[in-house]
Amino acid sequence: MVLAVKQNADEQQLQNLIKWIESLGVTVHLSRGSHTTIIGLVGDTASIDIDLIRSISIVETVKRIQEPYKSASRKFHPDDTIVDIAGHKIGGGHFQVISGPCSVECEEQICETALRVKAAGANLLRGGAFKPRTSPYDFQGLRADGIELLLKAKKLTGMPIVTEIMDASHIPMFEQVDVIQVGARNMQNFELLKMLGKLDKPILLKRGLANTITELLMSAEYILAGGNKNVILCERGIRTFETATRNTLDISAVPLIHQLSHLPIVIDPSHATGIPWMVEPLSVASVAAGVDGLIIEVHNDPINALCDGAQSLTPDQFDKTMVTISNMAKFVGKRL
Repeated sequence: MVLAVKQNADEQQLQNLIKWIESLGVTVHLSRGSHTTIIGLVGDTASIDIDLIRSISIVETVKRIQEPYKSASRKFHPDDTIVDIAGHKIGGGHFQVISGPCSVECEEQICETALRVKAAGANLLRGGAFKPRTSPYDFQGLRADGIELLLKAKKLTGMPIVTEIMDASHIPMFEQVDVIQVGARNMQNFELLKMLGKLDKPILLKRGLANTITELLMSAEYILAGGNKNVILCERGIRTFETATRNTLDISAVPLIHQLSHLPIVIDPSHATGIPWMVEPLSVASVAAGVDGLIIEVHNDPINALCDGAQSLTPDQFDKTMVTISNMAKFVGKRL
């Protein structure tokens, strides 16, 4: 249930209303927008008399939220959430490019790539320290050593780092990581999501390979319900009957999620297709659709990469792609 408070309500009236609502046995979430103050009621609201709520003098409107996700719903939080990552904002018109190799392999590789993507205009560095792989015989990442190398690249470039977590027991190793990524395979690892909900750190949540948008928002709800409001959604392609590309990029998820939720959303065109030359046109299409950011894989030597080199751009290709992306972002009014 959500209720909008009249603009002329004073602070004491508002606090009295919140105290009374809490006495009904539900949790209250307050959202102060530029023009509207929204009170969200989370819990069992079935027994609450909606007409009684409407009769309160400072209440403008009352609605029951039908969607299973509450905190992630735009009805609950009408204004866009803006996530601040060490001064780099995403959401609410702010646009970011996150770039770097699929996996961290050595100091020279991650540092050289970081310098190139920063020079091209990316503000955040991504790189996998822990790598979920279909085959147990494939490269699984450098783990804690990979995080240390990312921190060296961060010190060299000043770029905040984004890397994927695989298990809740690894959380202490991510203390200095700026954004924790939850990969597609862990989107419904609910115990992990509950633990991430207790952190005060941005979480980048990727859509599962065969999950619906509602399921993605429900996974985000786990993190939000724990108290962590810094959630960024990611569309990275879903599995369909099409075999021409690695996955099928669901660009329609961008405007749809913006309609349903206040959370920012980014697109990963590299994992969506697995084809380097498709990254640029799909990035442009994503920006035109209103996406809040992009995750693009770049490797300084893709041919010899230990993981997903076939889908990675070279630094020179990324330079060209960034020019096109920047032009489109400015055209649609995004703030870089």
